[in-house]
Amino acid sequence: MDQTPPLQDLPHQHVVFTDGLALECGVALAEITVAYRTYGTLNAARSNAVLVCHALTGDQYVAETHPITGKPGWWDAIVGPGLPLDTDRFFVICANVLGGCMGSTGPRSLRPGLDTPWGIEFPPVTIRDMVRAQKRLIEHLGIARLFAVIGGSMGGMQVLQWAADYPDAVFAALPIASAAYHSAQNIAFHEVGRQAIFADPEWHGGRYWAAGTIPARGLAVARMCAHITYLSEQALARKFGRRLQGAPKTAGEAISLFGDMFEVESYLQHQGSTFVRRFDANAYLTITRAMDYFDLAADHGGDLATAFRGSPTRFLLVSFTSDWLFPTAESRSIARSLNRAGANVSFVEIPSDKGHDAFLLDEPDFHRTLAGFLAGCAVHAKL
Repeated sequence: MDQTPPLQDLPHQHVVFTDGLALECGVALAEITVAYRTYGTLNAARSNAVLVCHALTGDQYVAETHPITGKPGWWDAIVGPGLPLDTDRFFVICANVLGGCMGSTGPRSLRPGLDTPWGIEFPPVTIRDMVRAQKRLIEHLGIARLFAVIGGSMGGMQVLQWAADYPDAVFAALPIASAAYHSAQNIAFHEVGRQAIFADPEWHGGRYWAAGTIPARGLAVARMCAHITYLSEQALARKFGRRLQGAPKTAGEAISLFGDMFEVESYLQHQGSTFVRRFDANAYLTITRAMDYFDLAADHGGDLATAFRGSPTRFLLVSFTSDWLFPTAESRSIARSLNRAGANVSFVEIPSDKGHDAFLLDEPDFHRTLAGFLAGCAVHAKL
């Protein structure tokens, strides 16, 4: 019996575009839904809008309690009154990406004319497809030019795509802890996660929804593998070290070979188990592939500078010293290309031992950098 898990039934603020979208893969979606959230108020001139682009496992719930997990918004340290993205000043928008599982069209969406989800047969999407869907939303909201587009990791890829494709619609672009292409190492980590999902006995060839199951173990392992790449060795050592969980009380008490021996193991298992309650496996496959396909220079004759030549957009690139997933060298390479293109670009490397996830955590220097750059841009934009 077909069974769609409750995730699909959650109500989300959304807009439906009945004229659909032609994807880069050649498939035309007859209609698309874009789920989104907004914070703050759009001013009379419609000039204070900021688009936040979320990362791989993020969603549109940036600065409010998440409807599934009950946890605070994933960027509530950045978005809100008096914060770097000050909602007393800016109108902040975040959309669930095309291919996602929190209300936007994706593998969990019903196929046109049918009462079954797309599942594994959902067509492949690209970062550009995601951005084109976001552009439709921004136009629907009556916004001709965004004051800023900002995002970390995969969100930063979307920022770069926005600035390349719609330079006149973006006053300021802030790609954080990101890159202009996905490296071979990052593709390899994604493939390990995908193979874990495929190996789960509940995978059912991608039609797990029809069996009333989800490939929870495989998806959890994929999340665990990815989460390791988001952290640094220093952060893991500081948080967990080699501490045992439930260590033996006496010298003669045996340690179970396969128990939760180390605190870091328990932490990773918790990350995996909570993830499967809010994310869809087919969406995970779709979005990781979109990241893998991303190579902005390849779309411009192999020269990244060509993508931004003559751009009026102001750029701020930020990296973190301990980020080995999207290392500083990749942000610096983008900055050099922007310089060659004659763009207005600033680049900052933030000292941090928290790894790739530093952009999501409490990093005062990062927050001050964002606030200062946005304040300067607001002056030039006459906000």
